[in-house]
Order: sequence, then structure tokens, then C-alpha cells
Amino acid sequence: VATPRDAEIRKDVQTYYGQVLKKSADLQTNACVTAARPVPQHIREALQNVHEEVSLRYYGCGLVIPECLENCWILDLGSGSGRDCYALSQLVGEKGHVTGIDMTEGQVEVANKYIEYHMGKYGFQAPNVTFIRGYIEKLEEAGIKNESYDIVISNCVINLVPDKQQVLQEVYRVLKHGGELYFSDVYASLELPEEIRTHKVLWGECLGGALYWKDLSILAKKIGFCPPRLVTASFITVQNKELENVIGDCRFVSATFRLFKLPKTGPTQKCQVIYNGGITGHEKELIFDANFTFKKDEAVEVDEETVAILKNSRFAQGFLIGPDGEKLPTCGAYTALEVKVTAPRHVGSSWIRDQTHDPAVAGGCLSTREVPKQ
Repeated sequence: VATPRDAEIRKDVQTYYGQVLKKSADLQTNACVTAARPVPQHIREALQNVHEEVSLRYYGCGLVIPECLENCWILDLGSGSGRDCYALSQLVGEKGHVTGIDMTEGQVEVANKYIEYHMGKYGFQAPNVTFIRGYIEKLEEAGIKNESYDIVISNCVINLVPDKQQVLQEVYRVLKHGGELYFSDVYASLELPEEIRTHKVLWGECLGGALYWKDLSILAKKIGFCPPRLVTASFITVQNKELENVIGDCRFVSATFRLFKLPKTGPTQKCQVIYNGGITGHEKELIFDANFTFKKDEAVEVDEETVAILKNSRFAQGFLIGPDGEKLPTCGAYTALEVKVTAPRHVGSSWIRDQTHDPAVAGGCLSTREVPKQ
């Protein structure tokens, strides 16, 4: 049930993104503009086809476009001006579909304004993109049906909603079995004090509503998702002295995670898999997350959870999966399974590879360590 405070936050966020911000350069932190890794050529080309006004009104944190998209149905939470939706609508093709939902009227108006422009540019006979004004924690009210999407994406938006659990529950409801939530968001190094949680500008800048990063795995497990799998992470800087004083000792990271909804199946064992190179833009290798990079034709030993994901998701078409506990014949190299911590705590490079070999947090779960101060 929404509280008066929730309604106030929602109104403040609508004002910030609908009236205060006019372009991404108006943001006072880099929370919503951090690029985490190189963009594949086919995605760069899709982004170049997006209308200039749509791109200028984009406020997401980096780029949130996963792999293996052909013919998929995708839902974008907090789609804003529609930049990611329009890029995705080209990548999924005419047999796929992209739905964007946003609560800010001005942003939805910008997105709807250019549907005909983009469909003409792509050569599509009928629109494969739809924009809805609504709330991401109330997808059912917006007409989003159960188990109707292959992928849900969100780009620096879930932190703007007070009730994160309700958002994740709704995502779980609308995802098909084997579906994925692929999202970038902001996480805090500690439980946020009242001064930060009630600061209007920090809410608009994606910091005031940031989730304490240990809590994501707790929420995911409670709802039924597999443990979160870290993809990328980077520290957030604040270019405003007044805001720095309010934040104090708290540190923030922008991180991309994958959450999978898997069908209830029997237990699996770790085994070897071989990537066939069939995913567009990733023909030589697929960087799946901070733990696993799959090179074409090379055998990689994976844990039980990863086996279940590859077997039951859209990625199944891209892999040869060996029998439980057995080795696969391969002409390429072989990579043994390593235990890695995949927490957003080191920013020396785009990829988080912490070799502390802590089995308590293996398998894509968040570490319980705090983000180090810099």
C-alpha cells in the first residue's frame, strides 16, 4: 500500500525528470551516465538510428542492452524518452516487440512522438514498440499480463521507487519462465540515513533511493529469482559540494545485474558447456557476467546455477551443454570452474573479478563487504 511519503517522492521525481532536467548534461552526478563496458558494433549502429531529441532526453546509467535479442518481447521499466526502446525495437526485429512504461507524461510524449519516424527508418511494416504511462510497481494496472515478456530491462530507475520489493515482484510476475531482468541501478555502501533518504535532489539524482547493496540478494531470494549475477560496476562521483556534504561517508556504485526466473526443475550438477558463437555481436566470445566469459568452441566448467540458467533461458540455443559431471570433446581450450566474489567493490577495471575465493558468496551473489572509500 502506497504511503503519503511514497506519493510525495513520486511527485518529486516526476517534477525532476519532467521539468527540472532538460538534457543529461543537467545531472549533478554521474550516477545516470556511467558507461560500464565497450558497446558492440551492432548496438552502436542501432543507437545511431535513434532520433536526436530522444537521445538528448536520455538519463539512464550507461547502456542496458543484453545479448540474444532476436524475436524477444522486452519490457523497459522507466523508459523515459524511449532511447533504449527504439534501439531494442530494431534489434529484436519485426517479430519481436518492445514496451516502454514511464510515469512522467513529458517523457512518454517525447517517446510517442517518434514512433513513425523510427519504424520508417527501420523499414518495418507495423510498429513493434509501445509506450505506456504508468508506474513500474503497478504493472498490472498498466495492463501488463502474467508471463508475457522474455526480458525486462531497467536503466537507473528502480532506485527512484520507494517500494523496491513490489517492483521486483511485478517483474517476476510478467516474466516468462526462463526470462531475465537485466538492469542497471545504484547501490549504497550502507543503510541510508534519513537526511539522504528525504533529500529531493538526491532522489532525483538516483542516490536518495539507492538500495543497500546487501539487500538485493535478500529481495531476489524472497521473490523467487536466482541469486543476482553482477555484470559490471563503477563508482559514482558527485560534482556538487553541497551534495557531497549531505552524503558524508556513504559511497555509491552504479552496477548492472542479471536476475533469472527459472522453472521449478530437479537438481542439476556442475558440468561443461561450449558456446557455439551464434549470438549476434558476440560471435567470438560472450561475456556473460563477472564470473563467466565463454569463448567460441571452448569448454568451460560451470556451476549448478549457471547450468540451470543456460538450459532454461533464451541462451540455450547458443550452447552445447554436456551431461552432468562429464567432459565434452572440444578442439579448443578448457577452463575449469573458479570460485569468485562478484560484488561491486573494486573499480580498477570495468570487470569485477575478486579472487578472494569466498564460497559463501559464490555463484553470483553479492558480497557482504562494504564498498571501499576512495
